[in-house]
Amino acid sequence: MVDNRFATALVIACVLSLLATVYLTVAIGTQHWYQYSSPAVRGEANASDLRSLYEEFMDGEFDEKTYSDTLFRLNGTVGLWWRCVLVPANAHWYKEPDTKFVLECRSFTLSHQFTPKYKEPGNHNSGEDLLRTYLWRCQFLLPLVSLGLIVLAALIGFCACLCRSLTPTLAIGVFHLIAGLCTLATVCCYLAGTDLLHRVSVLPDKVDGSLGWSLYLALISSPLHMMSAALLVWAARSHSQNYYRMTAYRVA
Repeated sequence: MVDNRFATALVIACVLSLLATVYLTVAIGTQHWYQYSSPAVRGEANASDLRSLYEEFMDGEFDEKTYSDTLFRLNGTVGLWWRCVLVPANAHWYKEPDTKFVLECRSFTLSHQFTPKYKEPGNHNSGEDLLRTYLWRCQFLLPLVSLGLIVLAALIGFCACLCRSLTPTLAIGVFHLIAGLCTLATVCCYLAGTDLLHRVSVLPDKVDGSLGWSLYLALISSPLHMMSAALLVWAARSHSQNYYRMTAYRVA
């Protein structure tokens, strides 16, 4: 029989885990991890240049410098699997005072994720930047590891419920702790990689960058997983201690 305290702790841990998993899943699937605010475009020559960048962004080959420059100059947003730019909905760029804008996105394919980064973006002769390369790979692999651990923990918990056993609770708590650490490491890798990209790239004048809500969702999910892990570990250890005390009492 499970004590009310343990049952309450398990229910709260499950709710926290569910919230954290939803937040992390939404963060992975959206592009608002980092966003750029670009100045308004003036002049037909500049508009033509931006149109060329946009066409290369949508239809050209994958190149870090090309898509980075486009993000800088077209109010871009970038996530773990998506990169998007804000462009006019009509064909005549920046000719109307009240132009409506739409968000156009391209995905990072699996081959893109494993593409090496260079010390000078776009210059393959500058040598591979190992730090940026592995930060980029970690930022998309670690959240998948985190989700995988949560799915595994959920399967173990479901089997434990069917068997009416609290024995696996400690392992489930450890999985949640590792998942929270992986999510936190994802955010750190993303921020470090973005900062390094800005150091090796030339940002246009009056372009500002800011963190997006997708990154904050991932950041929130990390402590939620850790709190869930703490409750699960506490419930497992307390139940184990009570079980041993009851066993010793019966033997005595």
